[in-house]
Amino acid sequence: MSTVTVGRDVRKRTSRPFAPARVGARQRWVRRGPLLPALVFAIVVTQVPFLFTLYLSTLGWNALRPGERHFVGLDNYGTVLTDSRLRAALVNTVILTASAVLVSLLLGLALAVLLDRRFPGRGVVRTLLITPFLVMPMAAALLWKHAIYNPTYGLINGLLGGRTDWVSEYPKVAVVATLVWQWTPFMMLILLAGLQSQSPETLEAARVDGASAWQTFLHVTLPFLRQYLELGALLGSIYLVNTFDAVFTITQGGPGTATTNLPYEIYLTTFRKFEYGEAAAAGVIVVIGTIVVATFALRVISSLFRMEEAR
Repeated sequence: MSTVTVGRDVRKRTSRPFAPARVGARQRWVRRGPLLPALVFAIVVTQVPFLFTLYLSTLGWNALRPGERHFVGLDNYGTVLTDSRLRAALVNTVILTASAVLVSLLLGLALAVLLDRRFPGRGVVRTLLITPFLVMPMAAALLWKHAIYNPTYGLINGLLGGRTDWVSEYPKVAVVATLVWQWTPFMMLILLAGLQSQSPETLEAARVDGASAWQTFLHVTLPFLRQYLELGALLGSIYLVNTFDAVFTITQGGPGTATTNLPYEIYLTTFRKFEYGEAAAAGVIVVIGTIVVATFALRVISSLFRMEEAR
């Protein structure tokens, strides 16, 4: 075969760039078809009620005066943002959520470090530590209120002596302790996953360089766990900002408004004041705040995925 013929064949092959197969619209819908029922279900369950709540938030509607429903625009939002009870509920929400998340993170980190070590019975200990997270929130609140905080036969007074009414004297601490007991396992699992994904070579290099166990944890492990700590804090905040069971069951917002958070205040506005428009406006504000926190959580999760792919 001549050199000219070979050159012609090479030019023919190289002059035809690779054309990826085009996926038709029908094929795309065939691939997406199985997901459509889930998408429709999610829209019906989440978006339709939220749109209806937005509509309710623009109405002046008191259930005690059913014939006086009228459009008020954004007045309900102004009432919510200027009402002293709702401002106090917002402050209580921040205090309860931040306290529970921070204490849960610290305890979860300590337990994760413990479970990252090998010792006899580690599987049993891990199962027992996860158990509180599997208890229903209402059941957990009832357990703490009657079995632990009760001034007559509660566990704390039984161990320490005395007849202190912990719920009345320390209402915020009582609610936060219950939330910490239930959410520490969640934080522990996230941080334990981070510890077990850490490179053993990095830890071995730190030991070879003469770093102590505390120095290795402080300067190597803790910076590595930063994104896992952020993820736990964000996800915990998303869930705990909507806490209702513990407040309703243990303190019912009291004494006074000491533990009244936004979800419980919305409940009172709906079923005690019967102001459906104001309650809907407060609910919309809570949802917007939760979406803001969730956006940061999704960014942290995506950064974790990128970090795993880069390994």
